[in-house]
Amino acid sequence: MRTFRSRTTVLAATGAAVFALSLTACGGGDTDTKSAGSSATERTVSVGHAKSNGSVNGSGKGSGNGSGNGSGKGEPSAEATIAAGKRAAAAAPLCTTKDVRISAAQHGGPPYTHIVLTAKNTSGHSCTMSGFPEIQFLESHKQNVPAVAKSKPAAPVVLKAGAPAYALVKVSDGGVDENNEPVSAFSVTLQGGGGMAAVTAPGSGGIAVDPAKALTGFWTYELRNGADDF
Repeated sequence: MRTFRSRTTVLAATGAAVFALSLTACGGGDTDTKSAGSSATERTVSVGHAKSNGSVNGSGKGSGNGSGNGSGKGEPSAEATIAAGKRAAAAAPLCTTKDVRISAAQHGGPPYTHIVLTAKNTSGHSCTMSGFPEIQFLESHKQNVPAVAKSKPAAPVVLKAGAPAYALVKVSDGGVDENNEPVSAFSVTLQGGGGMAAVTAPGSGGIAVDPAKALTGFWTYELRNGADDF
């Protein structure tokens, strides 16, 4: 009987030890699984966060660049161009005969009814050409040649160093029965106190001028169809 009880005790102890080892093994497995699951979850969240940041940054850059580039490249309106011209004229002094060199050339073909005045800025700085040239062709006619209002530009003419301005001038209708007089030189006065210059008439024999038909346009950057047709 004692022998039987001894075997039972040994078996019981062995069984308890095996059971304890089983519990330890199960507990270790659960811990590793939870740890692996937690790491996977953290990696997933981390990747998701990176993707989220990428989309936000991309969206921010796209909207910022698009709106900036789009708003900065528009063409200025006519009103803005005129306003800019007035600001430039306010900053640039009036041109004088010391700032510009005035010359005359025939315009069109025979009969030569028009000439073109060119005022080139030789001063080395910007200046503003005011209004129209005040022209006197003949000593016997002291009045200035009348200006054509439709040729007035929308904004003041500001000449940079080396730049020219133009004015179209009508001298006659080209008829043989006109009261034309030969002119080899004439005077041009710049408005605003710019002084007077003597200008040589174009052509070897000068030009034929009918004082009753003479007209002048305003100073402009270039001759314009329509506005300078008179």
